[in-house]
Parts: sequence; C-alpha cells; structure tokens
Amino acid sequence: MVAYLLVLLGVFSRYLVAGHLPLLNFTAVTGSLIYFGARRSWREMLAPLAVFMISDYCLTTYTYHSAFHWQSYGITWTWYAAVMVLGAILLREKTTLTRGIAATLIGPTGFFLVSNFSVWVSGFNGYPPTMAGLGACYIAGLPFYRNDLAATAIVLGVALGLPALMRRMNENRLQAALINK
Repeated sequence: MVAYLLVLLGVFSRYLVAGHLPLLNFTAVTGSLIYFGARRSWREMLAPLAVFMISDYCLTTYTYHSAFHWQSYGITWTWYAAVMVLGAILLREKTTLTRGIAATLIGPTGFFLVSNFSVWVSGFNGYPPTMAGLGACYIAGLPFYRNDLAATAIVLGVALGLPALMRRMNENRLQAALINK
C-alpha cells in the first residue's frame, strides 16, 4: 500500500514543481519508483509505469501545452522500468543503509547520464555534436540532477528509514521490558 501511495506522491509532485525553475526535477519520482521496485512484485511494476506514462502525456499536452510525441519518451519510460528493477535488485531481499545509499546514488545518476546524453545526441536545445557540446549539455543538467538526488535521498530516507527506526525502537522496548522482569 505504501509503495502505491509513494507512486501517487511521485506523480503529484511532478505537477507541483511544473514551471517552478528553482524546483526543477525536485520530485518524488525516482525515490517512489525505487521503493516500489523494492517492495512490490515484478508483475505489479506495470501499474506505476502506466501511471507515469499517462502523467507524461498530461504534463506535456495540458501543463506545458506542447505536442506529445511518444517517441521522445522512450529513454524516460525505459528509465522508469529500470529504476524499479534497481530497487528490486538492491533492496528487495535485503535493505541496508549501504544498499539504500547505493540506490539513492545510482537512480538519479543513471538518469542524469543517459537523459543528457540523449538530449545531446538528438541535437535538442542546439548543443553542438562535439565534446564541448556534450560537456555543456551535462553542465546544463546539473541543477536537475542535484534536485533529483536530493529528492530521492529524502523519499528513500523516509520510506526506508522510518520503518527501520520503528523496528529498532520496538526491539529496544522489548529488551528493556525483558530486563525489567
């Protein structure tokens, strides 16, 4: 249930930051998808994928008033699926602080590297097909990356950290109760 609620938060957060330049990509998308992959079955991953695909359509056409070309979203939609697989691989069997940090770093970093490379290759925004153009494209993407990394750390920190903290507090109470008997 929590995984589905986080996906809805991820979608909702995209609409909250739409058009607010300082908040570029400060959304719960990456964290919610990593968490979903870690906590739900492979079969269930189609639901958040479909929800985010519909969200991409709605944001593009209704919020940004642009023409929607599904071909432009192949990298993004593949990343949605890949980041859920990342959550499943790193966190499903065993969730540790180290694995949580790894997922927090790998998810946004992977998207940053792949999406900016894709933008550069496509010639979108006029980056020249040179190493300097690739560098300029990555530099322009740094605010998006920073915000995605921070938002992912917050979402996963809360989603993974709160249950672990609650378990630890309950264990401590149980130990204290056993000692006091």
